[in-house]
Amino acid sequence: MAITESPTTNNGVNIEALLGARQALTDAPPAAAFTWRGTNTWVSGTHSQTEVNGFFGLGEEQVRQSGGHTVSTDHPEHFAAGDEGSTPVELVLSALAGCVTAGVATVAANRGIALQSVTATIEGDMDLQGIMGIDSDVRNGFNNVRINYEIVADATAEEIQALVAQSQKRSAVFDIVTNPTTVNVTVS
Repeated sequence: MAITESPTTNNGVNIEALLGARQALTDAPPAAAFTWRGTNTWVSGTHSQTEVNGFFGLGEEQVRQSGGHTVSTDHPEHFAAGDEGSTPVELVLSALAGCVTAGVATVAANRGIALQSVTATIEGDMDLQGIMGIDSDVRNGFNNVRINYEIVADATAEEIQALVAQSQKRSAVFDIVTNPTTVNVTVS
């Protein structure tokens, strides 16, 4: 199953191709089963790199034409680390903002709303006493996450609120962050 190119775009989103892909997945539900993957390799200290390229979807193995991407993670100097990349929790925040923002552009395009600018400021509160082993009663993850959008578009405030709400509702990363997910860790 291939997703075809189309010149019909709005906000940089090829809405015609996207709606065509949606229909193709509606017609062939097994093709909608995707497995995303990456390979993480320790570099030194708290620095590691994750390579992402292949994934399973549309009924078969897929490889990105771009050759894939590398994501570096590390911790800041404040934790006796090299600061060779974003912290993993910053990547979670980036993924959440990026996913909802992609939805904003897509939902706006589908609704005929032209965007001039979209800026999301995201913050996550965390008490490090948990992950540092100081207090086992303190959660290791975020206690609260806030996203504030500043959107300039040819739409009313209510229409902008509605497109952000729809984007949040359809965001895979929002779902991952706000709902329990089974994670299995093994050692080979």
